[in-house]
Amino acid sequence: MDEILDIGKDDKASYNLGLTPLHPPQKSVIRTVLGINLLVLLIGIGFADVMLAKEAELTPLGIFLGPAAILALIIFIMLPERKYRRWGYDMAADQLRVLRGYLFRTDTVVPFNRIQHIDVAQGPIQRFYGVSTLIVHTAGTHNSVVDLPGLKPEDAEAMREEMRKHIKQEMI
Repeated sequence: MDEILDIGKDDKASYNLGLTPLHPPQKSVIRTVLGINLLVLLIGIGFADVMLAKEAELTPLGIFLGPAAILALIIFIMLPERKYRRWGYDMAADQLRVLRGYLFRTDTVVPFNRIQHIDVAQGPIQRFYGVSTLIVHTAGTHNSVVDLPGLKPEDAEAMREEMRKHIKQEMI
């Protein structure tokens, strides 16, 4: 269930208590993807800034790009670490629990008997940093796909095989 997270000092320490954190290179993946998105956004703002400066001669060049670049830099520095710290997972004997979110917290529990199939995916940025995403497809329509990014490839494969064993046992 999503709920607004009250970020106090005690809450920061206990948020992921008992959960396995993501593989540390996931911070670099988050930062790289965020950097690409911010760069595209800043290019668009820069283009609009130049066009507006040409049309309205009273508007100084950089009036929008300057503040946007400062805001983008603050986001680029602070967000990846916060986002990384707010992910965790726990694989129990019969379920997978994935906890994520900073402002809106999502705590997802996937019972193994609801799993339809499991994928391990790796995009080019993830491959560069040596991380994978475990994708669990479940029965039902609401939240039927649960992604767990930032795993070591061998851990993602091992988790997939462990879940697959449970699925086979329940079918017999």
